[in-house]
Amino acid sequence: HMAIYADPSLLEWFQSEWPKHSKRKLDMGKSCIRIKNPADLPLDLIAELSTKVTPAQWIELYERTMKR
Repeated sequence: HMAIYADPSLLEWFQSEWPKHSKRKLDMGKSCIRIKNPADLPLDLIAELSTKVTPAQWIELYERTMKR
């Protein structure tokens, strides 16, 4: 979910929500969220994340960021 890296408020939300949904430490890298064991994937959190940014919002955010 690339919008996490383009929108600081979304990143902050995700990082604060992660411990509420997973006992594993959040492992993020450059444009990725690492999940070593699929059983540890917090599906409810990922589902909520996917509703935070529409495709149109992502395109607008991407284009605005790339114009800088």
